Amino acid sequence: MEALEKRREHVIALFRIVVGLLFACHGAATLFDVLGGPHGAAPDFAAWPGWWAAVVQLVGGTLVLCGVATRPAAILCSGSMAYAYFVEHQPDGLFPIENGGEAAAMFCWSFLLVAAVGPGRWTLGSRLRPRSRRRDEDRPVTGSLPTDTPTSA
Repeated sequence: MEALEKRREHVIALFRIVVGLLFACHGAATLFDVLGGPHGAAPDFAAWPGWWAAVVQLVGGTLVLCGVATRPAAILCSGSMAYAYFVEHQPDGLFPIENGGEAAAMFCWSFLLVAAVGPGRWTLGSRLRPRSRRRDEDRPVTGSLPTDTPTSA
């Protein structure tokens, strides 16, 4: 387990890259009829919600994949999949296995995890910012939380 902990940032980055790539592929398939095409009928240009969902998938997945504006992009992607699950899938059954919403549920929770833990290593975003402006906010919190210590008034 110690060896895995040493590589935590790398594993998080690999997770982010794979999830972002898979999500972007869904968007590209829907918008451009590539990679096997859309699952179901292709939405018309600017049709709600299908076309917009595909745009979020392509753009948001690419941003997460590259590690640019990772947390905001991951929140947007997670929210879009929560919408997809509750509006499109959940009326057909309570559980994802019943209603065909497994992918929506998995993407929703995966992107929420990326938003919570940060992008890990290998981000294009860290290369785009000047070194003096890079923030530690992109890094996940590690270690223990500080303990409350009494202060004198």
